Amino acid sequence: MTFLPWQAETWRRLIAAGENLPHALLLQGRKGVGKLDFARALAQGLLCETPLPSGVGCGRCLACGWLAQGNHPDFRSVEPEALADNGDEGESKGKKPSRQILIEQVRELAGLVNLSTHRNGMRVVLIHPAEAMNVNAANALLKTLEEPPPHTLIILISHHAQSLLPTVRSRCRKIDFGVPPLELSMSWLRDHGVADPAPLLAQAGNAPLAALALAADESQEVRRGFLTQLARPRELDPLGLAEKNEKMELAKLVRWLQQWMYDLLGCRLGGQIRYQPDFAAEIRNLAPRLRLPQALDYQKELLEAQKNVHHPLNAQLLLEQLLLSYMQSMNLTELEHGRS
Repeated sequence: MTFLPWQAETWRRLIAAGENLPHALLLQGRKGVGKLDFARALAQGLLCETPLPSGVGCGRCLACGWLAQGNHPDFRSVEPEALADNGDEGESKGKKPSRQILIEQVRELAGLVNLSTHRNGMRVVLIHPAEAMNVNAANALLKTLEEPPPHTLIILISHHAQSLLPTVRSRCRKIDFGVPPLELSMSWLRDHGVADPAPLLAQAGNAPLAALALAADESQEVRRGFLTQLARPRELDPLGLAEKNEKMELAKLVRWLQQWMYDLLGCRLGGQIRYQPDFAAEIRNLAPRLRLPQALDYQKELLEAQKNVHHPLNAQLLLEQLLLSYMQSMNLTELEHGRS
C-alpha cells in the first residue's frame, strides 16, 4: 500500500515531521482524488515494524499483515454502516443501513484510545467521510481532540470540510488535496487499463480515482442512452424514459441531468463544455435554444432533487417531473412536443 503519484510531495512533508506529527489530520478535497488511499498508506507506514526509507510500509512484517487482514489492534476505521462491507444479510432485515457516523461509534473510540498501544507503538484512527458524523458524534469526538492521547493519530477525511463543525476543523492540521495535473491523471488511468480516459475524467470533475470507478461502472451504457434522449428533446418521452430507468439509481440520473444542464448553460454563455465532451456536438446544437430563465430555475429544481435522492417518496414520479421541466427549459411545451 503506497501513496499515489501526485501525492509525493505531501507524503514527503508529513514523513519528514517524524515524531512531530500532529495528533489529528484533516485531509480535505473533492471525492476521488485519493485521500483515503493516502490515509491508509500513512496508517500502514506508521504502524509498520520495518518501514522503507520513504516511510512506506514494508508489506511483509506482522503489523502490515494484520492491517491487510483488517485486524490490527492499533488501527480503527470509523465509517457509516452504509459504507461498511460487512456482508451480514441477517442484520436489521428491512432496515436501511445508516449513512451517518453515530455517537456510539465515536464513544467506542474513547475507550480504545485510553488503552495502551500494542507493543508500545503508534495507534491510528481513520474517520471517513468525517462530514457523515451527526452533531452528537462530532461533539463526542471533540473531547478526544481537545485532550489527545499520546502516540495516537486521528485522520479525518472530508469531501465537504465546510460541513464539519468549526471546532472540529480548528483542532486538526488541514491538508488540501486538489485534482492532479490532467496529463498525470490521464497517464495514470492509461496505466490502469483505461483506453480513453478523457471523457471519464470530464464526468468525474478531473478526479482520477472517480474516473477509474466510472470505467468499471456498467451504468455508463445507460448514461449514453439517457443523454442521447436528452439530446433529442423534440423526440423525448418523459414518462417512457422515466419508466425505462425506474430501476436505475436516482442519484446517478439526477447527477447526469445536473451535468448536462451545466454544460448547456456553459456552452450558451461562454462556449465551454466541462462534463460531456463526448456529447459536445449535441450540446453545441442545443445550447442556442436554451431558455435562460427557465434553465436557471431548472438548476435550482435539480439541486432540490439532489437533496432527496436517497429518500424520495416516488422516484419514478420525481424523474418524470424533472424530465418535463427539462423540456420546458428547452423551449418545448407539451403541446409543441406532441405536434413534433
